[in-house]
Amino acid sequence: MSQARRHLRVALFLAAVSPRGATTGVKARRGLSAWPAPQEPGMEYQDAVRTLNTLQTNAGYLEQVKRQRGDPQTQLEAMKLYLARSGLQVEDLDQLNIIHVTGTKGKGSTCAFTERILRSYGLKTGFFSSPHLVQVRERIRINGQPISPELFTKHFWHLYHRLEETKDSNSCVSMPAYFRFLTLMAFHIFLQEKVDLAVVEVGIGGAYDCTNIIRKPVVCGISSLGLDHTSLLGDTVEEIAWQKGGIFKHGVPAFTVLQPDGPLAVLQDRAQKISCPLYLCPPLEALEEGGPPLTLGLEGEHQRSNAALALQLARCWLQQKDHQGLGELKVSRPSVLWQMPLAPVFQPTSHMRHGLRDTEWLGRTQVLRRGPLTWYLDGAHTASSVQACVRWFRQALRRSRVPRRGPEVRVLLFNSTGDRDPVALLKLLQPCQFDYAVFCPNLTEVSSAGNADQQNFMVTLDQVLLRCLAHQQHWSHLNEEHASPNLWSPTSLEPGEPTSLLLASHQPHTHSTSSLVFSCISHALQWISQGRDPVFQPPSLPQGLLAHPVAGSGASLLRDAVAIHVLVTGSLHLVGGVLKLLEPALSQ
Repeated sequence: MSQARRHLRVALFLAAVSPRGATTGVKARRGLSAWPAPQEPGMEYQDAVRTLNTLQTNAGYLEQVKRQRGDPQTQLEAMKLYLARSGLQVEDLDQLNIIHVTGTKGKGSTCAFTERILRSYGLKTGFFSSPHLVQVRERIRINGQPISPELFTKHFWHLYHRLEETKDSNSCVSMPAYFRFLTLMAFHIFLQEKVDLAVVEVGIGGAYDCTNIIRKPVVCGISSLGLDHTSLLGDTVEEIAWQKGGIFKHGVPAFTVLQPDGPLAVLQDRAQKISCPLYLCPPLEALEEGGPPLTLGLEGEHQRSNAALALQLARCWLQQKDHQGLGELKVSRPSVLWQMPLAPVFQPTSHMRHGLRDTEWLGRTQVLRRGPLTWYLDGAHTASSVQACVRWFRQALRRSRVPRRGPEVRVLLFNSTGDRDPVALLKLLQPCQFDYAVFCPNLTEVSSAGNADQQNFMVTLDQVLLRCLAHQQHWSHLNEEHASPNLWSPTSLEPGEPTSLLLASHQPHTHSTSSLVFSCISHALQWISQGRDPVFQPPSLPQGLLAHPVAGSGASLLRDAVAIHVLVTGSLHLVGGVLKLLEPALSQ
């Protein structure tokens, strides 16, 4: 077991509160979600989020999931009990027209494309996704917009009190864990708002995921699969495919994209066993044939696969609802190569084209151009998604290349969490030829006490800082593999030098990337931007930020550069923290 995984398991153990005390035999009252929300004098949005954050300590259920991987029904039974205590039954969810989407890469983008396409038809949409980037209310959207702080606060306290009132007196656990709570909240909001359809993104899993309490989705989708969350889902792509295929339902059509042989065969086998019609999406090129090219609102070649899946999901829903004007179908035939039926090939309608073009999904292949700085934000956190991120970043650099008189600097801002392999991810990023690699935790400031949306009780500050230092060591070793031995070596800070902001560094070398570790995102951005970002303007540089020689010499180079290209990747939470600082309007 790796040291990083041991640290994570220790953190989960220390924070764990067993969910096995879920109540049984509760006489849940139906229709509670329609009651007026109780008045909470003085309870603001941040108070609701702080209370929600206390449910992070209920994350012991992750360990239980690992032990019960072969029995997903146990997880769903617990979710049914929470649903009943909240005032709903599974039958109530049947009233919602739900598009259910899972995968390990691109499922969020697929959902964003799908929701925007259907909204372009004038439909009222709900959208449940995770994680959030800046504010937790982003996870629940109506017509593409995060619900308001007021609506979030109202529904939060309503649900929180209902669950308190219906807890079993013999149980020490009255509340579901963080993600389960938000899932319940989303269901209540979608029903009250009477949305025409809801696009629901699966959390981590599939078979045992709490969103899988949905028993009658209109259509299901599975985006690209790869190794991710291996401690929960399995050690092979085939095991992960089995978990993701757990969202299939009898008679409900499902669509997937081209996968390696193993995952596709597993998905097909699982679909056949429950009589789920599963279709393979043709590439976007097939749908563009005979018409103008499709313009996507999200950059990157890999988004074409997500868009192709989204078009099939949207069309399937519209077809079932007898929507007119879907475009003429072309001849489609089974895929001989994969022994799986191909999804329909059709000419996308103008509504579909507009939906794809107007899709926005923050933190995914997002570019912010601000003066001499260009920020490239992508929450890639698996090997396949980082590969796609590298292709996108290098293509974007080529497109932006213009004759300039002066130096250009490339900076990597990186963090990785959970049980992912940071060495593999960092090795994939090396071809980008960064001048500096900067590592920091997913903390906007050293103290997040004033910002409940960014709080994470799952790990300690020491743990996240030690992980960043490990990332820096991995990066240095990878660079040393491409350099002559003993050309440069790590240096330590002199006695008395400040260490609270700049934790570690290496001496610069002409053939190696200099690396720095900062204690929070704000300090990392202050060093990278050097006051040259017209929006991100902190009052002043923290004292001691440039104390180390590498930080000082790098600051001089950054101040003189005519262009600074910054890639932020490795973690969606890192991207969210960066967006919070670079785009203050997102916090309002």
